[in-house]
Amino acid sequence: MASGSIEKRGKRSWRLIVEVGDSGERDKESRTIRIDDPALLKTTKKLQDYLDDQLHQFKREVESGTYMKPQKMRLDEFYENVWKPKYASNPTNLSPLSYKTYQTYYNSHIKEQLGDKELGAIKTIHLVTFVADLHKPEARKDGKEGCLEPGTIQYIYRVLKNILKRATEWKLIKENPIIGVKKPVVEQSEGEFYEEEEANTVISTLYQEPRKWRLFILGALVGGCRRGELVGLEWNSVDLKNRTMDIVNSISLTEEGKAVEKGPKNKSSKRTIALPDWYVEELKIHRKEWLKNMWEMKEAELWKGEDREYVFHGGYGKPFYHSYPYRWWTRFVNRHKLKKIRFHDLRHSCATLLIEDGAPMKAIQKQLGHAREQTTSDTYAHVTKKLSRDTADRFNKFAPENSRPQSVPKS
Repeated sequence: MASGSIEKRGKRSWRLIVEVGDSGERDKESRTIRIDDPALLKTTKKLQDYLDDQLHQFKREVESGTYMKPQKMRLDEFYENVWKPKYASNPTNLSPLSYKTYQTYYNSHIKEQLGDKELGAIKTIHLVTFVADLHKPEARKDGKEGCLEPGTIQYIYRVLKNILKRATEWKLIKENPIIGVKKPVVEQSEGEFYEEEEANTVISTLYQEPRKWRLFILGALVGGCRRGELVGLEWNSVDLKNRTMDIVNSISLTEEGKAVEKGPKNKSSKRTIALPDWYVEELKIHRKEWLKNMWEMKEAELWKGEDREYVFHGGYGKPFYHSYPYRWWTRFVNRHKLKKIRFHDLRHSCATLLIEDGAPMKAIQKQLGHAREQTTSDTYAHVTKKLSRDTADRFNKFAPENSRPQSVPKS
């Protein structure tokens, strides 16, 4: 059985000591903790209770074999036994989609190069070399030619930084070695979007398609919604009377045939969107068709939506597979030979059209669910610059050569 003791090390630090083994040979483990809470430091009993609790938890880790010595733990061990269960698997820390993406990049790029290294042995120069090697063609693991995209390299860096940050916060290493590694640069592209005339063409072409798909696509183009927000939209979030819909849910991942639901991307993404009258009229028709379909499917015992009412589904009540709308949109654009833009760029098109129509940046921020107005301004700076140029050009008529009095020829 383990025995434990507490030693005061400094003004605000204590060492927890746990000994395990028989009387002949006992292993000693220690952990230093620091307390910065002034209220806790002032009260002797509360301080002692806290220290005893910390010692008890430490003893349990040592006795159960889950304790690993700082510095000696390999990156792979930390990733599997600590980072994943104690941080990454918690959806309040990482969304389900981000968690899955982090695991993919760790297993495909980080594990092989750094997984066997002890945390304390990973130095900044190792990570500088690792990031530099990611720019080489051999860093690709998918069999394709060329080098990794800059965005992919930056994401791998982000995953590694997150893991090492947790190891630092939890006192497994004294300093985070990635701090001295320059973040890979990705040039931000302006992205494609539809101008007003192009948007009109897309909308008129959508009237050749099923109503549910027309409404889904227009939810991005007119409402500024993200794909996952539309996939997760339910009828109880749609107010046909007041012509609004609430964005409170998102589905950006499907695992084992089941949708993984979460809240919107961030706090500000939870929002209410005002809808155009003509869009609401179409929604009302869609609602009637939706109810008819539901009752028919229930009578045939084919309904799979249970008590959920997803606005957009494939006919049986279950929400679309998270990536299916993207594939439908790509086929639609190709079929009608329209200007090719990504599904997400429909959202950008919504913002662009609003800016060009003179909508206030604050209103556009709320429509898109950006956390800060500055994010909206930075994202669409290329549009506002173009409008500024157009505005300035309006004053060309006042150029000196146009306003200078014409000389009168002598008779």
